[in-house]
Amino acid sequence: MADEIEIDTGDLQRRMDGAMQALRQEFASLRTGRASASMVEPVMVEAYGQLTPINQVGTVNVPEPRMVTVTVWDKTLVGKAEKAIRNSGLGINPVIDGMTIRLPIPELNEERRKDLAKVAGTYAENARIAIRNVRRDGMDQLKKAKSNGMSEDDQKLWQTEIQEMTDAHIKKVDEVLEQKQLEIMQV
Repeated sequence: MADEIEIDTGDLQRRMDGAMQALRQEFASLRTGRASASMVEPVMVEAYGQLTPINQVGTVNVPEPRMVTVTVWDKTLVGKAEKAIRNSGLGINPVIDGMTIRLPIPELNEERRKDLAKVAGTYAENARIAIRNVRRDGMDQLKKAKSNGMSEDDQKLWQTEIQEMTDAHIKKVDEVLEQKQLEIMQV
């Protein structure tokens, strides 16, 4: 019976990968001085009585390195989309041009770059915490398995595997963070 006890490392791996994916999405929404369609993804527009992602009320394009355009499909939503962008905290002043909203991306100053690098560090730390929480859940599963008859050797083996998985994911977080900070500080 004790040989049948197994820890679901696939689930732990999937959850750690999920934390990495969430980190990449948060990093994509950080403004680095270059235009990116993903920077407006978190913007929600009040459309037809409910909040709708901006990419569902118009087409988001990046026609040039320092410009994002949103071509709104419904004339009545142009003002609401502009207001949503203005209130989103992106620090961008939208310019309405008919059915198109132009978002000129200003050059980042040194102080703003340092602030963004700190925000990136905060996002990375949150990802590390999420990964460590997954590790803790795995270790809790091990404790339950030990009380259900798992041998100490097997427990050590699983602990080592979970720890190696955790270390590998935290190393990935650090690498992605370093890359993003270099991108932010690049003039």
